[in-house]
Amino acid sequence: MTKNIVLVHGGFVDGSGWKGVYDILKNKGYNVAIVQNPTISLADDVAVTRRAIAQLGGPVVLVGHSYGGVVVSEAGTDENVRSLVYIAAFAPDKGESVSTLIANPPAGAPVPPILPPVDGFLFLDKSKFAASFAADVDGETAALMADSQVPWGVEALAGAVSEPAWKSKPSFYLVASDDRMIPPPAQRKMAERANAQVIEVPGSHAIYVSNPKAVADLIEKAAASTK
Repeated sequence: MTKNIVLVHGGFVDGSGWKGVYDILKNKGYNVAIVQNPTISLADDVAVTRRAIAQLGGPVVLVGHSYGGVVVSEAGTDENVRSLVYIAAFAPDKGESVSTLIANPPAGAPVPPILPPVDGFLFLDKSKFAASFAADVDGETAALMADSQVPWGVEALAGAVSEPAWKSKPSFYLVASDDRMIPPPAQRKMAERANAQVIEVPGSHAIYVSNPKAVADLIEKAAASTK
């Protein structure tokens, strides 16, 4: 069993959203590191994640939410990473990025309320944040998430994966079946392509906030399956 867990957040948010998952895992004796991605470029985020992996000094389970899935796909080739866990996340193949994966949404798919870039950074429309990102999160928390958005660099969205770790590491995937940011059919397709063990849980894109138990349970499953 692997006792070290590294949690990687996605775009528009920071690592504080992992608190519920963190509390569950810590209370069960896991060593947990939460990465604070600058989300300016993929290369920077991968470097920050690899430093977190190194600081734990042993085998780790690497967990990514949303854009964090791109980060763990690239950083997960680190020799200390034993398995990957994707939480409603992008799982790109070689040469893919968030930009390429969202380029041609299926007809009828929800359109995330991303505002036009300003100085190379993106935000979600605050008035539509809860409905699109955090529909099952309590109102106060969703409002805090909307008002504390981290600028997401256009360059980070364009960051392409060189060699996806899921091709060589066991992978697990939680599909959020009510997600209005990454369509559930796209999540299922990426999970299947990564040959991941998949669970589906009703919930929004912010399922790691709204249902930390389901997320922690999958992380524990990944930890138990590795040495």
